[in-house]
Parts: sequence; C-alpha cells; structure tokens
Amino acid sequence: MSLNVQLMTMAAMLLSGIGMGVVFDGYRVVSDELRINRWWIPVFDLLYWIAATIVVFHVLSANNEGEVRLYVFIGLLCGIGLYYWVFSKIVVKLVHIAIETVRALIRFSIRAFRLLVVQPLMLVFRLLKVIFAFFIALTLFLSKIVVQLVRPFWLLLRWMLRPLLRPLGRRMAKLFGPLLDRLKLRARAESARVLALRLWRLIRRKKD
Repeated sequence: MSLNVQLMTMAAMLLSGIGMGVVFDGYRVVSDELRINRWWIPVFDLLYWIAATIVVFHVLSANNEGEVRLYVFIGLLCGIGLYYWVFSKIVVKLVHIAIETVRALIRFSIRAFRLLVVQPLMLVFRLLKVIFAFFIALTLFLSKIVVQLVRPFWLLLRWMLRPLLRPLGRRMAKLFGPLLDRLKLRARAESARVLALRLWRLIRRKKD
C-alpha cells in the first residue's frame, strides 16, 4: 500500500472520528431535550455504535479496500479527540439553537393556525348560530301574527259551517258509533286524555 493511500485513509478516519463526535453529541443533546426514558438509552447507544461501525467500515473500504491497520485506529482516535477538544462545545450550542428554532417554528405554526383557521371558523360558526336563532325567532313571531290574523276568519268560517257540520256529525256518529264501541276507541281515547292531563299536571308541579 502506497504512502499516499495511507495518508488518504488516515485523513478519512480523522474526518470519520469528527463525524462520530458530531453525531454522538447531537444524539445526546436531542435525547436530553426529548427526555427519553433511561431504559432506552443503552438501546440507542448500541444502535449508534452499530451505525458508526458500519459507516467507518464503508469509508475504510472506499479508501484502502477494507484493510485494518494501526493508523486507522490512530486516525479515528485523533479525529474524536480533536472534535471534543475544539468543536464539541460549538456543536452542542448549534444543536441547542436548532432545537429551539424548531420549537419556535412549531409554536409559530400552531399560533398562526389558530389565528388564521380556528378563530375565523369559530367566528363563522357563532355568526351562523346568531343568524339561525334570529330566523327561528322571526319565524315564530310571524307565525303568531299569522295565527292572530287568521283566527277571526277561522271563527267566522266555523260559525258559518256549524249548521252543516252538526247533522253530518250526527250521521257519522250513527254510522261509525257501533264500530267505535266494539273497538273501544272512545274509552281508550278518554284514558289517553286523562293520562296526558296527569302528566301535564305532574310536569307543572315539578316546574313550580
């Protein structure tokens, strides 16, 4: 293996060590911010080291066809040491800033959604409720007016038709009277009327 390949491999391992430090610090800060359960920390640590080993092996394969030499470990250790000596505090601060930025964006998005979507929908809903209540009140008011206007005509019409309706009612009673007596509809109607009056009195007592 030539000296140039060895230097390139060592430089790649140095960068790999720095990258491992960056990812580890980022993972540590994120796990602290998310307050992950301590039982999961060993699992995530194991996954991190498995992923780091696979990445380093791929980098090593791309540079010297996967040959493991002493300078490979020296390059990794130098990269990790250089990172924690120079870049660790900066990376931790940057990760904290990134997390706070994401949180601020989420809070802003939630507030914007409430302001631009939820509150207008609530305003429209309340406005529709007011309009619907107004139309119901207007309908009841107009219906009362119509009833009051029609009532005299209805009384006059009933008075005019009374001489005609009485003989007709007598004839209907003669025709259907025996049938009603057989079916006991009159007694049932009377019992239903009495029951309705009792329920109405009971409801009025409870209201009072």
